[in-house]
Parts: sequence; C-alpha cells; structure tokens
Amino acid sequence: MAHTATKVLTAHVPLPLAEKVDQMATRLERSRGWIMKQALSAWIDQEEERSRLTREALADVDVGSVIDHQAVQAWANSLGTESPLPVPH
Repeated sequence: MAHTATKVLTAHVPLPLAEKVDQMATRLERSRGWIMKQALSAWIDQEEERSRLTREALADVDVGSVIDHQAVQAWANSLGTESPLPVPH
C-alpha cells in the first residue's frame, strides 16, 4: 500500500470541541487524527458542492433560466388557500 504524503496542520479549538473529538475517537475506537481527517474531508466536500451549485445557479442567471420572484411569491401566497397555483417554472 503506497503512503500518501502528509502535512501537519495545527488548529486551536475550544476545549468543548476538543473533548467531543476525544469522545468520538473513543466511541469509534479511532485516533483523534482520524476523526479530524474525516471531519475536514466532509467539510471540504460540502463546501465544494456548495460552490458547484452556486456556479450552476449563476450560469442559469447568465442564460436567463430563472423564475420571476413575483411568480414564486404569488405561488407561495396561494399555498394553503382553496385554489393554490401550480409550481412556477
């Protein structure tokens, strides 16, 4: 198995957070470092997805593929009434 090059990152975290990391490490029988890597990887994945979705939304705006705000507001206001409007497209 090939080893991946690593780099030590240092962060000061509040004691309650550090204690939660230690509790998770104990519960999962993993190292503190493993927990930190999992958490950091998950956060990076989340931020990359958020960035991708933002870029897609901006591209939709650029090509005019957007729903008029007033149409959405009218639809939202119609919900719960006797004659709700169809979802705007």
